Amino acid sequence: MDIVESVKMAGATLIANRLRSSLTMLGMIIGNASVISMIAVGQGAEKYAAGQFESLGPNSLFIVPGSDRARRRTFEVPKTLVLADAEAIRTQVPTVQGVAPQIQEQLSVVYGNVNTSISVTGTDENYAAVRDHDVAQGRFITALDVKRGNPIAVIGSDVVDKVFGSTNPLGKQLRLNNLSFQIVGIMETKGSFLGSSQDDVIFIPLSVMADRLSGSTSPFGTQLTFISVSARNQASIPAAQFQIRNLLRLRHKIIDEDDFTVRSQKQALEIIGNVSGALTVMLAAIASISLLVGGIGIMNIMLVSVTERIQEIGLRKAIGASQQDILVQFMIEAIILSAAGGLIGTAVGVGGTLVVGAFTPLETGISIPAVVMAVSVSGGIGLFFGVVPARRAARMDPIVALRSA
Repeated sequence: MDIVESVKMAGATLIANRLRSSLTMLGMIIGNASVISMIAVGQGAEKYAAGQFESLGPNSLFIVPGSDRARRRTFEVPKTLVLADAEAIRTQVPTVQGVAPQIQEQLSVVYGNVNTSISVTGTDENYAAVRDHDVAQGRFITALDVKRGNPIAVIGSDVVDKVFGSTNPLGKQLRLNNLSFQIVGIMETKGSFLGSSQDDVIFIPLSVMADRLSGSTSPFGTQLTFISVSARNQASIPAAQFQIRNLLRLRHKIIDEDDFTVRSQKQALEIIGNVSGALTVMLAAIASISLLVGGIGIMNIMLVSVTERIQEIGLRKAIGASQQDILVQFMIEAIILSAAGGLIGTAVGVGGTLVVGAFTPLETGISIPAVVMAVSVSGGIGLFFGVVPARRAARMDPIVALRSA
């Protein structure tokens, strides 16, 4: 039999049973759409995380207290970094350009009738340069502010909206844990970092935070939440990381496991990439189960179709149709069902990806390999699951078929 004629007959048969054909394709549609959209969302999340880490500042390194293993063992934040460590890094590590020690606390903020809780960062004059965060109005903290312990504050753009509304905050006084601070600057909008706003923060001199708000809880000096460091250039980041680690191990008299962690942007991105990649694979694997279910549905419907068309099969074989003709006929029907479902599912998945990209921060894009893979797999599944009912129809004895009808 001519292949073109077989395709026409298969199409006519499927159109005659529109509802059943549509329901049969549904599994393939859902499977393809899920695979394409999940891969696109996973890749978009990875790009989003990369952009977020780039916003933390150029050539950045981050030093946090405690090793990864120690932080997994306990919920308490280790108290192993002090201000003297930051000073030592600034003066003794030649590959470092800037160092910004930081103490972070969630404090009560009061202005007029507004009473809320905001993240407050105690830092020094180097923070803006190290973290690539410029001042939009007024000024930032100076070395003199830190030395004298001046009660001044620089606020993020979200704090302006949350606390002051339409009022110009420059020169105004606000209270942090019952201590009054004069606002001297407003930071430029930085955006969010992994869902957390970088603009909903107040910056005050490190000395004021340590002496009058958080207190010194380490016997070795002013305890820090973490230290931000900027290397001189991209090429010097590995050397800076190595030198900082050696210096801190020497200062802390460490013989065995480090009591701190030095992490670069690249390492953080690799961790995020590994996690998001694993999640993408997992989501795609879960979504591909729909393709398997769709293939089983195609086999089930084709078996029902064979039972319903026993008389047709008997008549065709009686007038000269070969086993191969019958086999090809039913295989083509199964492939059309799966391929059509795959194409429709691809269109739905692409449309869903574009919607996600339009209404979320994720930079989603259409993955051509994912589209090709999904359509190919759906067609292959149709071919695989169509073999059993097609062979059953092809091997049917024409006399038995006519008697059964």
